[in-house]
Amino acid sequence: MDHRDWDERHRADDRFSTREPNRFVVGAVKGFEPGTALVLAAGQGSNAIWLAEQGWWVTAIDFSGVALERAAAAAAEAGVDLVTEQADLLEWEPEATFDLVTLVYLQVPVAERHRVWRSAAAAVADGGHLLVVGHDSRNLEEGYGGPTHAAVLYTASEAAGVVGEHLEVERAETVVRPVEIEDGVRYAIDNLVLARRV
Repeated sequence: MDHRDWDERHRADDRFSTREPNRFVVGAVKGFEPGTALVLAAGQGSNAIWLAEQGWWVTAIDFSGVALERAAAAAAEAGVDLVTEQADLLEWEPEATFDLVTLVYLQVPVAERHRVWRSAAAAVADGGHLLVVGHDSRNLEEGYGGPTHAAVLYTASEAAGVVGEHLEVERAETVVRPVEIEDGVRYAIDNLVLARRV
């Protein structure tokens, strides 16, 4: 999919416009002193806006210009500032470092995700953190929702192995996320890696 495909998805699909931040982002950064944050694959900005509301100075990067326009509008409505940048993360290289870098649900094939994880790790400042959250490989058969192609799923150990080439891994685990649907609650299986530059 190119950026025009993602633009159309963001125009057409309400689920991309949720204002609720990812529960794992909220939990992982609780207690961190706000500083500079980089939100990769930011979408329509729910995580970026929440971080800005907590006092972080946030830069949000996404492939879709439509998503970033909506993120900027939502940030203005919330009374916070965002710096937005449109970029293809498969080609992006960091030009600065940040106290916090987040990458949530970027599901691409193995060589591509490893490249993005390494670029994300390079963007972490001394003492800063990288948080990677993804749909876990187990979710395909044991969980609910998420991508249906095994090639874009991965495990916490895979992410930790790549991120650990550059940063000190503090957490690498499978996490369960409840998903409310019409006839009850289902459970999605995700993974979380939190690492720090020491």
